[in-house]
Amino acid sequence: MPEAAQSRYMVYNFTYNPEEVAYTFQMTDHKVYSRLTMTSSGFLQRLTWTPTIWGWNQVWSLPTEQCEMYQKCGPYAYCDTNTSPLCNCIRGFDPKNQQEWDLSDGSSGCVRRTRLSCNGDGFHKLKKMKLPDTTSAIVDWKIDLKECKKRCLENCNCTALANTITRDGRTGCVIWTVELEDLRNYATD
Repeated sequence: MPEAAQSRYMVYNFTYNPEEVAYTFQMTDHKVYSRLTMTSSGFLQRLTWTPTIWGWNQVWSLPTEQCEMYQKCGPYAYCDTNTSPLCNCIRGFDPKNQQEWDLSDGSSGCVRRTRLSCNGDGFHKLKKMKLPDTTSAIVDWKIDLKECKKRCLENCNCTALANTITRDGRTGCVIWTVELEDLRNYATD
């Protein structure tokens, strides 16, 4: 979040480990007040108190574009700011509700053209994509991409896989066995 970069009146800390994921901030200038809010429509906002107007001033708000909205395009669809409409079905899928799609509403997502056969199915590589929602994903840090593909093909419920590379160079595997949701295409790598 470039918008949330350190400022001269605040320091923040982001913690991510197996026990917790947390964001904290501390004001370094005790004359400045700031708060984070989450609106009912899903916007995260940083506000600071402005004494001259006796009110809160919005410093930044996320998401900044429509494709950053969670599940903008529904299952098996991806959001792309370079297309009109924004929502697109991944290869092998068609809009679940064509009438909604004709009105530029892709929230119902897409459905598979043919059923998984669990025998002879394969993979379509998607490039420059944000990974789907990982809430129900299976992560194995001990296997490489070849073994990851093998395990996915052996599981009739497998819908996708991805290899992972951490900042310290470790590799692993992520497998999805649920509908793919919250996909997004990026113009750059």
